[in-house]
Amino acid sequence: MSSTLSSTAPPSKASILVVDDDAAFASTLANVLTRRGYQTHVANDFNAAIAAATAAPPDYAVIDLRIPGGSGLMLVKRLRAISSNIRMVVLTGFGSIATTVDAIKLGAVQYLTKPAHADEVLAALQAGDEPDVKDTEAVDNVPSVYRVEWEHIHRVLAEQNGNISESARLLGIHRRTLQRKLSKHPVRR
Repeated sequence: MSSTLSSTAPPSKASILVVDDDAAFASTLANVLTRRGYQTHVANDFNAAIAAATAAPPDYAVIDLRIPGGSGLMLVKRLRAISSNIRMVVLTGFGSIATTVDAIKLGAVQYLTKPAHADEVLAALQAGDEPDVKDTEAVDNVPSVYRVEWEHIHRVLAEQNGNISESARLLGIHRRTLQRKLSKHPVRR
């Protein structure tokens, strides 16, 4: 763990809402953040997160992309409506350019792939609003059309909880065509 972040004191009485359906991960992250001086609250689903944020709007939120009762992106939007001052980071098990863009547009300050360590989460939450040099370099590496299509298909599939038939309908393609596209490996840039 980085000594610079762990020695940095949190803002006075800063609170962080950790939202993840993996109770062990959420609890572990909350414990680490509590030891670093933050007030932490844990929610394991969409409705519990809304209830916690409505009762006491947090300063920060760490949100898993896939949570029961709604998506992490929907939660970012709802939390932004509760308080425009909440700094949010979205976590996911698989990164996608499309969902990253959606998360940022909805109000998240960063999008991290799991497993994310407490130092990474705190750095993302405490970073300024200006993009990092790494972010501007990423703009120069524009993905191919095939990569964007692959990511879009996987985002729609994730939003439909893996339902091939519903995803194919939403994508406007035949179910077999979707299955064939899913059987291919991810396209590199």
